[in-house]
Amino acid sequence: MKKTLLLVALLCATTISAVADKGMWLPSLISSRIKDMKSKGFKLSAEDIYSINKASLKDAVVLFDGGCTGEIVSEKGLLITNHHCGYDAIQALSSVEHDYLTNGFWAMSHAEELPCPGLKVHILVRMEEVTDRIAAGETREDIIAKAEAEGVGYRARVESMYYGNMAYLFLYREFNDVRLVGAPPTTIGKFGADNDNWIWPRHTGDFSVFRIYANENNEPAQYSADNRPYTPARHFEISTDGVKEGDFTMIYGFPGNTQEYITSDAVNYIAELSDPTKIDLRTQRLDIIGAAQAKSAETRIKYAAKQANIANAWKKWQGEVKGINRLGTVAKKLAYEERFRSENPDKAYLLDSLKAAYERNAEGYFNYELYSETLLGIELQKVVRYMHNERLTNEEKQAAIELFYKDFELDVDRQLAVAMLTAYEKMGTFCSEELKALFAKHGGAAAYAEWLYDNTTLGTLEGYTARIKQQELNEMECNGQIVAADPIEEFVAAITPIMERVIPYTRRNFSNIPDIERWFRPYVKALMEWDKERAFFPDANLTLRVAYGKVAGYEYADGEYHLPQTTLEGIIAKDNPEIYDYNVPQALRDAYATKDYGRWGIEMYGKYTVPVCFIATNHTTGGNSGSPVLNSKGQLIGVNFDRTWLSTMSDIEFDETLCRNIICDIRYVLFVIDKVGGAGWIIEEMGVR
Repeated sequence: MKKTLLLVALLCATTISAVADKGMWLPSLISSRIKDMKSKGFKLSAEDIYSINKASLKDAVVLFDGGCTGEIVSEKGLLITNHHCGYDAIQALSSVEHDYLTNGFWAMSHAEELPCPGLKVHILVRMEEVTDRIAAGETREDIIAKAEAEGVGYRARVESMYYGNMAYLFLYREFNDVRLVGAPPTTIGKFGADNDNWIWPRHTGDFSVFRIYANENNEPAQYSADNRPYTPARHFEISTDGVKEGDFTMIYGFPGNTQEYITSDAVNYIAELSDPTKIDLRTQRLDIIGAAQAKSAETRIKYAAKQANIANAWKKWQGEVKGINRLGTVAKKLAYEERFRSENPDKAYLLDSLKAAYERNAEGYFNYELYSETLLGIELQKVVRYMHNERLTNEEKQAAIELFYKDFELDVDRQLAVAMLTAYEKMGTFCSEELKALFAKHGGAAAYAEWLYDNTTLGTLEGYTARIKQQELNEMECNGQIVAADPIEEFVAAITPIMERVIPYTRRNFSNIPDIERWFRPYVKALMEWDKERAFFPDANLTLRVAYGKVAGYEYADGEYHLPQTTLEGIIAKDNPEIYDYNVPQALRDAYATKDYGRWGIEMYGKYTVPVCFIATNHTTGGNSGSPVLNSKGQLIGVNFDRTWLSTMSDIEFDETLCRNIICDIRYVLFVIDKVGGAGWIIEEMGVR
């Protein structure tokens, strides 16, 4: 208990002095930040942000689909998140006949809202420090089990903070009946696509609208036609007053991963080996998928979500490398470490131990990343894993298989297999003897991949069904003897030893490998005791956090200042019917031509227009996609969706002069719903005046 109290005291002492718009703060400890927040314009209290005794802003924030954030905006469970967060669900509901990606989707009543199988949202009940409970011998599993027994649909996680110096229980309600209410056409929701991704100025209407449903007792329940819209404890009020440079902003969401405290060895690994390798491999995959999509509308739809998922991190890593090199992060880390050594000679062994641990594990972690990017990039192996997954019922297997083949093309996967197996043959040092033998037998990785796809029977749903029937027949007629394995099954068997070998390195980051992380616990504690002026916040780990800052432009290059807001004029300037990603809907063109902006039109930059996006200094990362951006009164003013390219290194080093998060202005969201979607009833439900 004394150690925990000391750590909390150190935490509070170091954070109060921080002035930069940096940090991702635990809501339950936000009282340590309120003085600074109020000095920058915030009007509410810590209890308004997070409370377990009354409804607070936390009750209007959701973890969306396990990797994004969303915000509840009505008394009937209506929620907004990013278009790219809802993209998988929208794509799964789309077909050539009902192309909701290209054309958008707008329900005109509750009855028209579309169920999204498999989509879940989680709402935080409470967070609770459990460091002392674990120290006293209570297991994480017991803590979770006790918490989940408290209510219907409760799901719990215990997460470490500060590399294990503290532990927190996060208790959620899990809602499984989530339905699509509205989505703009992709050329609004992903306007500019990969070309504009991570770029400012930005003109993307990156939002989609869903609704949470619950049973008659307002509890989480599986989908049922009898379910009704969820009544939340709190929802966000929407402000259409707009923003200006210098205005206070606050982000409330689930940031996924930062590495604030890693040493120079880890940064060097990221910038010199990990990111460049992954960028190259994903470039190859994107080129193959992009070429196939350009030839067929059906392929474009099938691979839309896959392409987007591959491309997002691909471009982020490019900016991260540029940022690390531009800031000289490795050199800064080395200088900081040398100062720690000189002022704490009795603790210098911590840095030596960390360096040695990184060296011991570098090959293993690189092979884990290589395995993930190459061998796991070959989709057809998923069929085998479904086929032999004993935890799934036959009905569950069949459902998963049918969903897989719906968005699968054998020729595309063949090309991916050729490229990725060739890359693995060149770089993988954990290659199994079984896979080496297959490469040798067929004349190398590329030739083996071609043979594999020429001879498999699992390339189609029909082939899979025939394979299962033949296997069942053989088992009945041959006393359980199983038909000779398909080549894809042989391939999966050959890479299984590689998977088993990289499992010990399967961690969120290089530094989370136990052999390394065990040294980070005393190292970070020592830093907190030594560096009293530093703002220490726990690294992001997909748990609820608060970040705050202000609306601000920035100097992109010498003499080139980027304004903090963009307008509809920027969309029209880029509009190009010949390019899919810039071919805006005709309804938007018509609204612009007639200046039919309704109540969303404003005078801005000397013209009558509609605001589209703005940037701020909030510290964000992946997982903050879809996060509510709030003004000083806690009102919703935008939907966070990206960072600028020069900001992507902020997972490792946050530079307040350049790091900016990109936000879709709520007024553009409302304009699109109204003038493009014609779904004014949604706006009325939000209570927008």
